Formats: sequence, C-alpha cells, structure tokens
Amino acid sequence: MDTGILLLRLLAGLLVAGHGVQKISSHLGGKGLEGGTEEFRADGFRGGVLTALAAGGGQIGSGLLLAAGLLTPLAATGAIGVMTVALTVKWHNGLWVQNDGYEYPLVLIGTATALAATGPGAYSLDAAVGLTPYPLWWAAVALVAGLGSGLLTRLVLHRPAPATPVPAARAEG
Repeated sequence: MDTGILLLRLLAGLLVAGHGVQKISSHLGGKGLEGGTEEFRADGFRGGVLTALAAGGGQIGSGLLLAAGLLTPLAATGAIGVMTVALTVKWHNGLWVQNDGYEYPLVLIGTATALAATGPGAYSLDAAVGLTPYPLWWAAVALVAGLGSGLLTRLVLHRPAPATPVPAARAEG
C-alpha cells in the first residue's frame, strides 16, 4: 500500500508542480511569465503578472509538498485550490478533456483529497519527521478549504464577460 501511495503522490504532485513551472517560465513547454500572464488575462482574470506568479508558485509549492509527502493536508489544500480555479475556467466546456473540459482538474482534486484521507504513506517526509498519521477529518478540512479558496479566488479575480451589445431595432418604413 505504501508503494502505491508513493507512486500516486509522485505522479500527482509532480504534474501539479510542472503545471506551475509552465505558468511562470519557459521550462517544460511553458510560454514564460508573459505567456502565463496572458493565459490568465485571456481566461478573464485580473492581476496580470501577480496572478500568474501566485498561481504558478502555488502549484509548484503544493505539488512539491504533495510529491514529498510533507505537510500533506496543507499540500492537498493548495492543489485542490488551484485545480478548483482551473475547473471553473473549463466548466463551460463540459467534463471531457478532448473538449477542453474539466476532467483533468477534477481528477487532481480527487487525488489530492484521497491523499489527504489516506495520508502520505510510510515513504514520506511526514512519516520521517513523525507527523503521521493524520486524522481522517483533515481530508474534509483540505477539501473544504481548497474548494473554498479556489472559488474565492475566482470570485475576487475573475472579471465578468462583457455584455454583448444588442443592436438597436430598425424602424421600418
């Protein structure tokens, strides 16, 4: 079981961290900080460079903590938060990733929640420093705090889409 949890932590954590690296640099196929900033602007978010840095930094930090199995409930909360924002961006496309849907963020939210529920396993820094086992209620805290922070971020930083002007009716005559 511990080996399976280790593999799951490494896969999910390094993917989340790698996604953050792409937001703020040209590594791993990223478009640099300018590209990350433009991506957020195109998705309707305020904040420009600061938004890209905060999102990228949050993804890198939470992903590396999750992969290392260090402060696992906090790491899960961060991953759930950033993936909740991603889910809200992709929501209008439906579930499936082939339509640019929210399938992938949903899987990472579920994975982070599961890791908060199971704990990081024996092959983790949490275990090495004696922080495990975490009580099961930490999974609920991580899920609620992660979802809440992601939704709050969306509420605070997202601009509503501009209203489409309605052409004035022509008088016929």
